Amino acid sequence: MTAVDLPAVPRVLIAEADPASRELLEQVLSGVRCDARVDTCGEGRQALDLLASHPYDLVIADWELPGVDGLAILRGLRQQHRTPPLPFILMSRRNDSASVREVLPLAPTAYLTKPLNRENLTQRLQGLLVGGGEETSNDAPVPGPGLTLPTFLERRRDLSEGAALMTDVQVAIKRSLNPGGLDLKLLEEELRTDPQITAVLIAAANSAAQHQGGGPVQTVAQALHQLGTGQSMNLILGLTLKRCARLSIPCLTDYAERYWELSLHTAEYARTMARLLDLEPERCYCAGLLHRLGDLALLRCLEEWKQAGGDLDEPEEVGDSLDKFGAGFGSALRARWRLPLELRELIAAVYNLGGGVYSREALVMNMAAQMAHLPAHEGLEELARGRTARLLKIGLPELTRLRRK
Repeated sequence: MTAVDLPAVPRVLIAEADPASRELLEQVLSGVRCDARVDTCGEGRQALDLLASHPYDLVIADWELPGVDGLAILRGLRQQHRTPPLPFILMSRRNDSASVREVLPLAPTAYLTKPLNRENLTQRLQGLLVGGGEETSNDAPVPGPGLTLPTFLERRRDLSEGAALMTDVQVAIKRSLNPGGLDLKLLEEELRTDPQITAVLIAAANSAAQHQGGGPVQTVAQALHQLGTGQSMNLILGLTLKRCARLSIPCLTDYAERYWELSLHTAEYARTMARLLDLEPERCYCAGLLHRLGDLALLRCLEEWKQAGGDLDEPEEVGDSLDKFGAGFGSALRARWRLPLELRELIAAVYNLGGGVYSREALVMNMAAQMAHLPAHEGLEELARGRTARLLKIGLPELTRLRRK
């Protein structure tokens, strides 16, 4: 199970006899998902009673529980042939090969040896309870002899965690709070300009929507409504805990600001033009905002490379990497996060209309991108004579008004 398959408020059972270990588990779990409902017990029979009484989304149990041990609990759950299997983290002081072989056929979600490593435990729980994509191993290759930057980027392309954050999440959440709690409308206004948050929320909401029989979610407002306040807040806060969540290297920050600004201009032009033509403005805005997600994700991976001790010749090597890998990073992210096909088609139209019949929204995205790239006060006449403008039946007067808005 992935993070986005969970209900808005996951219920977790911790079965651990040692009070100190139980307290550590509760603390880490609270830090990862503060809204989780947590039940605890100190012996196996009580754990079985709780499992019989409540539908859990995750079980964390010690092998050496008194009474009925954790392995027996796991075996009993697997014999129920639940689909998908209930996520189960088994803990033990046993790290010998015979014990591992005994556990493997029961397919625990994770097997953690004691004493527990807080960082490793946090990462495991984040993978299960927080995030907007598939649960995958996300360890970055370490720069060293024989590992070149292009090889590093090739390996990271399908494991990238996305773009760095362009918004101060803590400030955004504080501004969105009112006496009644978190105001989703205010939160939308605070976060709608951040490509990473937008993509993660949409990916999470679409996974939830599929389980609830809903249609595709393609905007931040729809995603927040689908997920609700608790899951939305924890998904967003979880992004701040990731490696290189904010860029710190000046050269990379400058590139990111330029790509972000270009994305915002494209999004604003797309929304304004869609309103003019009675289309879906917010979906067009979202497509414009996300069209440089791959370049921003690549810059984050370059920060990982640099922080891990890799050499980076600025700005030549940064520019070359963006030219070579940026588009691939974007395609991989959109596919891995399963962004809706309709939204991905609009993003693709930003770059190229291709052949065939075009939707009016696709034409809007292509025109918006062309306008965003125009120098100030230049090029509108040529744009008005172009193919996209002719297909949209937009002339120089309309383009001039759009530029002034």
